[in-house]
Amino acid sequence: MIQFPIVDTHVHLWDPDNLSYPWLADVPLLNKSYLLDDYRVACGSIEIGKMVFVQCECDFGQFAEEAEWVAGLVSEEPRIEGIVPWAPLEKGDAARQDLELLTTNPLIKGIRRIIQFEDDMAFCLRPDFVRGIQLLEDFDLHFEICITHLHMANTIKMVRECPNIRFILDHIGKPDIKNHVFEPWKTELKTLAEMANVWCKMSGLVVEADMDNWTRDDLKPYIDHVLECFDFDRTMFGGDWPVVLQAAELPRWVETLEWAVQGCSQDELERLFRRNAIEFYRLREL
Repeated sequence: MIQFPIVDTHVHLWDPDNLSYPWLADVPLLNKSYLLDDYRVACGSIEIGKMVFVQCECDFGQFAEEAEWVAGLVSEEPRIEGIVPWAPLEKGDAARQDLELLTTNPLIKGIRRIIQFEDDMAFCLRPDFVRGIQLLEDFDLHFEICITHLHMANTIKMVRECPNIRFILDHIGKPDIKNHVFEPWKTELKTLAEMANVWCKMSGLVVEADMDNWTRDDLKPYIDHVLECFDFDRTMFGGDWPVVLQAAELPRWVETLEWAVQGCSQDELERLFRRNAIEFYRLREL
């Protein structure tokens, strides 16, 4: 077991009695409140030193309220040191006002505007959306990429148009682990990693696998390839709780990732599970 406090860079919290989350209706397991007390219990024996909250796709009109609600939880849970909200970046220059509002809160570290749910596969290349991402430089914010492997080719083009923005790829780009598909994800991930402003979050793999029957051996080739591309310098752990519960308890995912990197140095282990997150999200040192 890991002998130091972990930084969880991908924590979701939601309360459907407080905000609206239309997508939850399609996922019965997740269609209820998941709050701080639930997360603390879910961690079991895993010691979490810091947490980064990532937006939960509430009704888009409530994005600022979601960020404000999470900021209000910090007095109860000071381990929350970062918030990554949604913002309407597709508005282009007109998104500046929204970003100005959000960044009155110093906990805001970046923006996640999910791409994978858009019907238009070229959504991320629309000029106004690209311009919205480019605006993040003015606010010292990164962009959190949430796609499936089907969007990877266009995502590479998008990133190339934004050389001054720091990016992190959530859930390793959601390859088709369930069907053991590697290409073109494998080649495209390598191309994405060649851009030094892109980092990768080791999260969500169990949900992309056969959720009822996955084994750690199913995941290891994908984990190995991420580390071949991004090394331990630009890769970090994310729990993806409570979404992860569709396939595993949080401690099982932590233990699986630790197993997959056995043989790495202590320094590499600490970079993966703690130090890279502190650096990328600009958190306080543990």
